[in-house]
Amino acid sequence: MEAKQTNFSILMFPWIGHGHVFPYLELAKNLSNKNFDIFFCSTAVNLSSISDALASTSSTVSIQLVELHLPVLPELPPHYHTTKSVPPHLMPKLFETFQMSTSSFSDIISSIKPDMLIYDAFQPWAAKIASSLGIPAVHFATSGAAPYSFYLHYFMSANLAFPYEALYVRDYERKALEALVLSDQRDKKKDQDSGFDHFSLSCDVVLMRTCRAIEGKYIDYLSVLCKKKVVPVGPLVTHAYSEEGKHADIMEWLSKKNQFSTVLISFGSENYFSKDQIVEIAKGLEACDVNFIWVVRFPPGESFSIEEVVPKGFLDRVKDRGMILQGWAPQAQILEHPSTGAFLTHCGMSSIIESIYFGVPVIAMPLKLDQPMNARLLVEAGAGVEVQRDENGGFGGADVAEAINKVILEETAEDMRLKAAELSEKMINEEEDAVNDAADQLHRLCMEHKQQK
Repeated sequence: MEAKQTNFSILMFPWIGHGHVFPYLELAKNLSNKNFDIFFCSTAVNLSSISDALASTSSTVSIQLVELHLPVLPELPPHYHTTKSVPPHLMPKLFETFQMSTSSFSDIISSIKPDMLIYDAFQPWAAKIASSLGIPAVHFATSGAAPYSFYLHYFMSANLAFPYEALYVRDYERKALEALVLSDQRDKKKDQDSGFDHFSLSCDVVLMRTCRAIEGKYIDYLSVLCKKKVVPVGPLVTHAYSEEGKHADIMEWLSKKNQFSTVLISFGSENYFSKDQIVEIAKGLEACDVNFIWVVRFPPGESFSIEEVVPKGFLDRVKDRGMILQGWAPQAQILEHPSTGAFLTHCGMSSIIESIYFGVPVIAMPLKLDQPMNARLLVEAGAGVEVQRDENGGFGGADVAEAINKVILEETAEDMRLKAAELSEKMINEEEDAVNDAADQLHRLCMEHKQQK
């Protein structure tokens, strides 16, 4: 991108989930280096994490943090104003409370008067507020083009088959989706937005966390469906800047393992398995002759020891080839390590992007929303397999073991590693051009809007 004399200001406003905040932050950092002055709006608990992340980064980006004030309810104190720490039963209340922050947001955008708003899927009302003030608004989607094109097609033309057979929903996934949609419609007031208004309200373009290497045809089809130019912004991988030696024990253990011999098992910061499901995963790991790092999480407010939820004697039987971590692990650092050969994941967008970015094949165990489409996208690309499930979505230890063996031990493993490495190279090669193109598009919109005033 050519150097521009005009600096425009952008107000970034993500949903308060961890998987949204940090892609927005990465995009903010990139745009701050492209002649944009960035204001970043979120809740105090999220801004604390963001401030720590910015302090530990080696770059000299300048981003002004702006606090969004949510109503403080007795059951939802400020430290719960992020999806990462809120107990699952309070998630609907958090979403409801976030929708009540329009007054705070109106005050913020009226005070800052940015040249542009970049907003998330859960607050199309923010785009309406910006428009009422004469400020152009652009949607940035942190989910990929494959799920969005599939579900938007389903929303618009449920009786017509989706044009790409690799993407589909199973009966139990369809029922869960329909139940969610019906619940959503029941909970909405008549004057609130429909499920895809965050696309229609976006000014001229939609930014998307993806790259053409893995989603080219789905990007094109989504552009047709939403009648907007979908602009990939690249992978936006958060590179770790942790203190030296902070995770030395994990990396030292991993370094003693053979190349491609280890599976990382992690299902994101907001997904939890039942005790029975954890037992089946453990059975699958025990049945495989592979090394593993397993990140086990329990819902906030629930306290268990690992020994309480895995089969009796499991820890002793796998102690030489398995490491179990409770709560959190340096995911990107583990995926980047040459001993890592596969990633057993729920297939949230951040996880599949990181896996492909570091050239690691995926063992998919999708749970909800965009995750089934993300899983099937990687299967279609030849960079992963999906764990077999029954008609109700259940799985057994044998299903887990079979999928792990395909990606680590069997003849198919080498082909998947080569495909993942090929996609990684393409993704990294696109990265800089994607950021430059997105910056050019935003600068053009700001300039056009300024000239129209």
